[in-house]
Amino acid sequence: MKLLASASFLAVVATVPAGAQTTGTTTPPPVAADAPAQDAPPQDAAESQGGLTEIVVTAQRRNESVQSVPIAISAFSAEALQTRGITNTLEIAQFVPNMVAQANTGLGSANSFYIRGLGNTETIPTFDPPVGTYIDDIYISRQSANNLSLFDVERVEVLRGPQGTLFGRNTTGGAVNVIMAQPKLGEFGGFAEVGYGTYNKKLARASVDLPLAPTFSAKVSGYWQDDDGYVRNVTTGQRMNDDDGWGVRLGLRGELSSRVRWNGSYAYIEANGENILNFACNPRVPTECDGRYSSTGYRAGDTATTSPFAPLVISGRKANFLNGNRTQSNLVTSNFAIDLGGKATLSLITGYVRQEQQYGLDFYDGRSAPTLANPNPAVWGDARGGFVILNDSYADQFSQEVKLNGTIGNDLIEYVAGFYYITESNYSDFADIFSTSPTTTLLLADRTMRNTTEAYAGYAQADLNITNALKLTAGIRYTDENKTIDFRDNRPQCSSGAIAVTCLDTQNLIAANGARIPTELNSKIWTPRFAINYQPSRDLLIFASATRGFKSGGWAARVSSPANALPFAPEKVWSYEAGVKSEFFNRRVRVNLTAYLTDVSDLQTPAGLVSPTGAVTFITRNFADYRNKGIEAELTFAPVDGLNLFVNGGYQDDKYIIDAGAPEFDEYGTRSVASQQAACRALIAAGAVGGGPGTTTVCGVGIVKADGSLAKPVRTPDFTLSMGASYEMPLGSLSLVPTVSASYRSAQEVQSANLTYYSGDISGTNGNFTINPYGNGDIVLGSESPGLWQVNAGLSLNGPDRAWQLSVTCTNCLNDYGANTYLGYNYINPPRTVLARLRVNFGR
Repeated sequence: MKLLASASFLAVVATVPAGAQTTGTTTPPPVAADAPAQDAPPQDAAESQGGLTEIVVTAQRRNESVQSVPIAISAFSAEALQTRGITNTLEIAQFVPNMVAQANTGLGSANSFYIRGLGNTETIPTFDPPVGTYIDDIYISRQSANNLSLFDVERVEVLRGPQGTLFGRNTTGGAVNVIMAQPKLGEFGGFAEVGYGTYNKKLARASVDLPLAPTFSAKVSGYWQDDDGYVRNVTTGQRMNDDDGWGVRLGLRGELSSRVRWNGSYAYIEANGENILNFACNPRVPTECDGRYSSTGYRAGDTATTSPFAPLVISGRKANFLNGNRTQSNLVTSNFAIDLGGKATLSLITGYVRQEQQYGLDFYDGRSAPTLANPNPAVWGDARGGFVILNDSYADQFSQEVKLNGTIGNDLIEYVAGFYYITESNYSDFADIFSTSPTTTLLLADRTMRNTTEAYAGYAQADLNITNALKLTAGIRYTDENKTIDFRDNRPQCSSGAIAVTCLDTQNLIAANGARIPTELNSKIWTPRFAINYQPSRDLLIFASATRGFKSGGWAARVSSPANALPFAPEKVWSYEAGVKSEFFNRRVRVNLTAYLTDVSDLQTPAGLVSPTGAVTFITRNFADYRNKGIEAELTFAPVDGLNLFVNGGYQDDKYIIDAGAPEFDEYGTRSVASQQAACRALIAAGAVGGGPGTTTVCGVGIVKADGSLAKPVRTPDFTLSMGASYEMPLGSLSLVPTVSASYRSAQEVQSANLTYYSGDISGTNGNFTINPYGNGDIVLGSESPGLWQVNAGLSLNGPDRAWQLSVTCTNCLNDYGANTYLGYNYINPPRTVLARLRVNFGR
């Protein structure tokens, strides 16, 4: 399931300084935390002549040119983010080959990241994301914090493929690494910005560097934004799906001595952003299709004075939550870098994250869910919603890393080694409310869950420079991770006296076949990496690698019955890559190519299904193994000064792999996929229509399609493509910069069982239907999401020495939309928006 709000993290810090002239697609490389504090190095000859600017990354936990790292990386400097109109991590995926990102259903500020087919849409804290998110080397465990605001960062690195050696846990798909800019030493300066746009959107942003001493500086940053929301509720008259919030951040940086450097930060953010179910046409007047509409009677807001669900007895303050989401986030980072002599640097990296969230969300728009028998449920406008989930939760996370970088033998060996510790404690108080009719509402579940994680890891990676051109790399990581879970049922019949076996309580965690469900899971695993890279010149790198990664197991905790809170095993992956990174024509052209093969065992797959009665069941299992192979290309051009062009593309071919000889049921009584397929095919052979009444438990469920075939993996379009251009045109002391970008992804599935309903009658032994699940006719609704183009554009006027900038940007200019699917309903992406901004730079 896709919940938990992201708090639009304030990854704030400086922008391009006044007077800076960028002729490539990136800005000069920033100084990483474990490098000596100094100004950015001057441009080399090629850069000063207008070639592509080099960017330094820390993908191998040390400073290196992105063109010298044997890893598939998409790196974006602050200038590149601004040029392409990228404001948050959700939008980055448009420009990364074989990456898909969609706003989670319900909570639009939490993202579902998929890289090379590995990702997930479940945000309950017993399920970890396979694409890790990092802020200044601090891992963010919960997907509720991964839609980071990118208005003022140093750079963003997207690492494709598992990073199981140096980044460790839960990066089987890759990592999104956000690096905040540090305060400038000895410099006063900053910026202030205001903006106004579509749906009465208002924003204000500012950042200032304050030198407190010659070797110690602070940065104070903040932002505020508010809009009316792009959805009109035709039942309540309210506006919905706004994106409001504010945040402040204090960054500190100092050279404490000639050998010791420190940078740290504290950020506090409040966010209120939703992706509540809405439609392109008015559900009450289907011919009215000139906006975005909702019809739920469950009113938007924070809290009510009395529960909108009375007379149901719901525990805690969540009983009064209204339709919406609010989060509060605290992020503390600290990094001490100590030069030990002999070309070695010791880094002490500490992080603390606390996230709190409260939400009430209606996933059925105040009515029932669409089914094969009833594809267009009547509009009720029910004040209690159709299917509402209430959540009141927090997550506390602390991590400590000790990292050593250095060289041995006159740079013969380069190494990085360290120790990593993380502990996480989660508290979730959540309830499910289901309306079967305008007059009948049921409390399906009301429970409190506590779960913890504690993990230790040690890692080391070394590069052997056999010659100036040939390098061999070997690395290893050992992880010991322990998880626990505890349930308490809050319903009146379960909170006093003897606890019935139907209550979702820890003591009742017994599977349907009588097997005891464990409340503690442990994973111990070695994850190695091997690579070889040949770099005969600065402009050419050829590499090959083999990397292992893993993602720890967990529980299917979004359940209402204790028998369904089943554990799932760790997900393990081997990834094999070969690639070329090259530059031509005095660094006017950059061409990076990668081919890969990913082999996954015990793929973790969350799935939700709707029964013929409209009831909801959630499943998370290791349904199958998984294999993905593909190619990726990133091409960047700077043919003349001021003109920048890029074309990125990816192709992937993936499939599930099941054990045809697996036992019919596993140790917890869950049917194997092979057995499920056989049962579904038998029903269809007997005349049933798959995916309809009588077939729900075996057809169109899990990863078995309605016709009994194996489903196509989700969010893995065969092709992804992005292209764009920007051109800086001098106008005396001013400059005008038009930009345009377009991204395309081919058709994809967004629901695990690929269940889509099409126009066209069909009959079977289980009923007669006006639609069908077999692809006959036009798409009515469901999992199949057709190919999609998205176009963004902008025009900026820069003042003398870039002292100010006036800009207008358009997002989703063609007003096209793709769809995410949850429990039968399609969630469409936001409509076209236009934003005008005025920015003033000062100091420096």
